[in-house]
Amino acid sequence: MKKDIENKLLHKNTKPTSMRILVYDFLNHQEVAVSLTEIENHFENADRSTIYRTLKTFEEKGIVHGIQENNTTKYHLCEDGCNENTHRDWHLHFYCKICKQTTCKEDIYFPENIAANFRIDEVRLFAKGICENCLSETLQ
Repeated sequence: MKKDIENKLLHKNTKPTSMRILVYDFLNHQEVAVSLTEIENHFENADRSTIYRTLKTFEEKGIVHGIQENNTTKYHLCEDGCNENTHRDWHLHFYCKICKQTTCKEDIYFPENIAANFRIDEVRLFAKGICENCLSETLQ
């Protein structure tokens, strides 16, 4: 597993340091977007600024996308098509007001094949509501 992560980081022109490998592995196991604080809490002995710099590097290299949510940024791994110049996270980011989790809804997206005389490098789609799990619990 470590070798796979190293190769993915190298493919994105990112040096595979120990912290970068650990953060990537942690993010790879998350189903929802996570904040810097949540990542920091997972790595009890890690320096917050090191984790922050890792996330910023990942964002710059197209490894993660940051999702602005209220006054917090949450992070989720990008698709393989993202790179240093263009993030391909053109899908909806959904925040549940009940469970407070942010998920990527990849089946709801902004189409990339728009005929236009300009170039779109990044789209940020964000919605708030009640997720399917919380909604089904309220109906019972």
